[in-house]
Amino acid sequence: MNATFHSYFFDDDGYYPNHRYLPTLVYSQAIEDFSYIEETFKQNEWTNQWTGGIFDYHHYHSKTHEVLAVLEGAATITLGGPQGKVIDIEKGDVLILPAGVAHKNQGASDDFKVLGAYPFGKPFDLKTGEKHEYEQAIQEIPDAPYPTADPLLGRNGTLMELWAK
Repeated sequence: MNATFHSYFFDDDGYYPNHRYLPTLVYSQAIEDFSYIEETFKQNEWTNQWTGGIFDYHHYHSKTHEVLAVLEGAATITLGGPQGKVIDIEKGDVLILPAGVAHKNQGASDDFKVLGAYPFGKPFDLKTGEKHEYEQAIQEIPDAPYPTADPLLGRNGTLMELWAK
């Protein structure tokens, strides 16, 4: 893999907790051969897979981390909530979002499609930044299952280095 990666931390704004200790990772142009991506995620124990888009409103998951692999098209997304970072993603990019990190699709090409998955197939919850969700979310985020492997690069991947406890 000849991808470059970027890591980001986002502040807790009292509505979107983001993650205090684990960075969000964005691998640019990480996938060249799409025929193996679902199986690679499965081998690395990122399951409960789905394909589709990214919601067009700020949201996050408090009970699990998430990986998103861009299978088709391109999009502009915001990470970290309304005051977060706007980035462009395209086919071949992979995002790894720690529990609590808000994300929103700001606009996408008609063919935009991602593959999503979660460590150990953990079911995801959906939080939308409502104030009444916040206290529960900050209690749940530390209990999100810690992955045993980077979804793309395995046990010795970048995620394992940057998320080392």
